Formats: sequence, C-alpha cells, structure tokens
Amino acid sequence: MKKISIALLGVLAVILVGCSGSDTYRGSWKATDAKGEKFELFFNAKDFTVRNSKGKKEKFEYSQNSVHIENSVSTYGIQLADGRGYQINFPKSDDESMGLIKDENGTALYVISRKNYLKYEDIFKFN
Repeated sequence: MKKISIALLGVLAVILVGCSGSDTYRGSWKATDAKGEKFELFFNAKDFTVRNSKGKKEKFEYSQNSVHIENSVSTYGIQLADGRGYQINFPKSDDESMGLIKDENGTALYVISRKNYLKYEDIFKFN
C-alpha cells in the first residue's frame, strides 16, 4: 500500500509540473511575424502577454501539454485556454535564445529571440 501511495504522489507531481510552462521559454522575447511586424512576448508559468508595435497588449492563459526532444532540438507544446495549440521550437541544439512559435500544423508564425528582432532566415542561414 505504501508503494502505491508513493507512486501516485510521483505521478501527481509530474502532472502538476507538466502543466506550467518550462523555464526554457519563460520570460521576455522579441518576436517577428511573417509580414515583418514586431511584437514583444512575455511568458509566465501559466499565461503569456503579446504586445504589438502600437503598444496594444493581449493576455492568454495556457498550459504546457508536451515536450519533445530529438537530436538535442527541443519543442514544447502549449495549449491555450480556448483550445488552440502551438509549438515553441528551438531548432538550434546549442542555442535556446532564439526559436520559432508554430501553429498545430507546424507553420512558423513567429520568430523569437531574447535579444533582437530576427527573421526566419536569420535562424536557418548558413554560417
């Protein structure tokens, strides 16, 4: 009985931790969409804010629903309170200071960076 209780507590802890956003993407981001428009994003543990270039802010509640790591490339799945799903992808295995936010179909919506406003080509250029 004691082993079952410990196992259940362990599963519950994993579920509770899995619902809040990862430390990897929490904090401030500069974002650029496909049209070149600039945004600022700020991720908290359970919500994030989007501010456009005119200063208008929108707040969204979310939960993290997946983590996928393949060849050291991390992708975090999030689901908004209204049911929409997105992926936060860090395509460079050695650099989590820039990435992409994709829709459920894998289409890149935003290029994100901790420091600068980047374009899609900035992430995938040849050095």
